[in-house]
Amino acid sequence: MWTPDEIAQLCYKHYEIRLPKQGKPEPNREWTLLAAVVKIQFPIYEASDTPDKPVHVTKEVVSMGTGTKCIGQSKMRKSGDILNDSHAEVIARRSFQRYLLYQLQLAATLNKESIFVPGTQRGLWKLRPNLLFVFFSSHTPCGDASIIPMLEFEEQPCCPVIRDQDSSLSLEDSGNVKTPENERKHEDPDGPVTKKMRLDPGTPARFFTNGTAQHGKQDSGSFASGVRGSNLTVERLADVACGAPRSATVVDIYRTGAKCVPGEAEDLRKPGAAYHQVGLLRVKPGRGDRTCSMSCSDKMARWNVLGCQGALLMHFLEEPIYLSAVVIGKCPYSQEVMQRALIGRCQNVLALPKGYGVQELKIQQSDLLFEQSRCAVQTKRADSPGRLVPCGAAISWAAVPEQPLDVTANGFPQGTTKKGIGSLQARSRISKVELFRSFQKLLSSISEDKWPDSLR
Repeated sequence: MWTPDEIAQLCYKHYEIRLPKQGKPEPNREWTLLAAVVKIQFPIYEASDTPDKPVHVTKEVVSMGTGTKCIGQSKMRKSGDILNDSHAEVIARRSFQRYLLYQLQLAATLNKESIFVPGTQRGLWKLRPNLLFVFFSSHTPCGDASIIPMLEFEEQPCCPVIRDQDSSLSLEDSGNVKTPENERKHEDPDGPVTKKMRLDPGTPARFFTNGTAQHGKQDSGSFASGVRGSNLTVERLADVACGAPRSATVVDIYRTGAKCVPGEAEDLRKPGAAYHQVGLLRVKPGRGDRTCSMSCSDKMARWNVLGCQGALLMHFLEEPIYLSAVVIGKCPYSQEVMQRALIGRCQNVLALPKGYGVQELKIQQSDLLFEQSRCAVQTKRADSPGRLVPCGAAISWAAVPEQPLDVTANGFPQGTTKKGIGSLQARSRISKVELFRSFQKLLSSISEDKWPDSLR
């Protein structure tokens, strides 16, 4: 069928060949992140086919996004003509919505082959039964899914933490971490790398934060307190983490820059072990100007309950469009943490409308590194002068015939001037207002007697 490495390789090749140089990181000075949606199409076999016949599937990238930035609250616009969130995962999902709108237009108005077939109710459509979608991201999503363990022996990007069937790997038991006597009495949350923390043999270890101050930009800090932590000893954690030597030590941790949602539970923000809590909703950080954009972990968890199609497209669909799997590129990673962040946190969501529910999402990691990730660029540049910084531009690509590409910076098409803001030319093709215009265009091309009941 398909493997995580096949999905990653397909996305990396698509990025290299189909995306323009404009919007990509400046060599040896900038890095970015990549996300995409891949369509997997299975052949439709006859009932007489043998069950052990090998299944050959067709894999196609249908949307892609790059980016590491989001705008502050003060720059948001009621007109919906600016991209509030330009993290790669969000760009890829909005590009996917553009692809879905186009495919719906093919089916509903042009009577051409599409991923959709008529549903059982008037005006509604559903996916062909032999299709599924896989989401790829070159890095774990910012927020809760990046709160993971790091060991001293690991070179970043670290090997995945292998999920063990043993109950000792459960996240339900909390452990206590002993800090060394020379642990700092006070730590600056935004300060430089803190001292390493060594654990005595037999001391239970917890999962740590591998934070992303700019969706991958990691500020060092302390690990979670009040966490539904792992009741693992240091030796046991080293065993599950890539066959580490028993002498491996847990190092001081990266803090996430994502802030807890105002009015809800907060990080304890104490020195050392008591800084973070896991499982909380978070907003992406801003430079001075706080953002209103939820972390990518929170958004992906929501997509796994409500689907990726959005409210507008749902008017035409008989059931939500869910992702069947998520593949993460080579980076610091924990299977337990990904499961918790994208699935486990939503298990208690009840009273959903018919057709909605928490999906059993398949989550895997590839061993292939994105060549323009922060880690890869850092390795290549070695002792090069100057700071390594995140790329300020974001690229959107969708499998549509007209203007599939969109390169933006600060939420507007790259090159937009202050004077041009508010014009049609200053709108990203995946902005709220442009997606709404595409929806209106679709609606106007369908005769009213074929409209779904929700739009009558």
